[in-house]
Amino acid sequence: MKKQSHVLVIFPHPDDEAFGVSGTISAYIDAGTPVTYACLTLGQMGRNLGNPPFATRESLADIRRKELQQAAAVMGITDLRMMGYRDKTLEFEQPGRLKQMVLDLVAELKPSLVISFYPGYAVHPDHDATGLAVASALAELPKSERPTFYAVAFSNNHEKEIGPADIVHDVSAYAIRKLDTLRAHASQLAWTLPSLEKAYYDGVEEAKERLCNERFWTYPFA
Repeated sequence: MKKQSHVLVIFPHPDDEAFGVSGTISAYIDAGTPVTYACLTLGQMGRNLGNPPFATRESLADIRRKELQQAAAVMGITDLRMMGYRDKTLEFEQPGRLKQMVLDLVAELKPSLVISFYPGYAVHPDHDATGLAVASALAELPKSERPTFYAVAFSNNHEKEIGPADIVHDVSAYAIRKLDTLRAHASQLAWTLPSLEKAYYDGVEEAKERLCNERFWTYPFA
């Protein structure tokens, strides 16, 4: 991985980091790179309540806060920011508010790399709104001051429209830590994680690919 001075990760929900970037985050931290994770919401409108259910709609926000803190600890993140926005409402935020949040974080932290979603190719409205805020904020900066933007895309048509990933990080060395990060988000992932774990330990190539390769697109600013 390319050496960075500071990495800023911006996602809307607890667990957004787990599948796509937790190996990359762990690798940067182990290399001594400061990583800040700004999580916009607590995922309080998450579809799942555990399997078997152990959360209620009222208790889910607090449970997911603790899950996020546990996941951050597993990855080694010490600068976790919970930004206090409401789940499933980011696309309706006052125009410019999310963009200014990103600009404020960049001004404070001066990251060399920002990781978020690729707007338009991240499936969920909150994902796309977050990615758009990041892209819009960074586009305002002079090119000489603009951090690199590694965008995560996973919609059905993304490779057809934006091409193959520009960067693929082999995070095989962090597969177990990545599984531990996923386990931390038990309320949302208890349904699917056991089958992924079994497939990985059984040597199924699809599971190994899913856990061990993290793909990013370098966002094309005009």
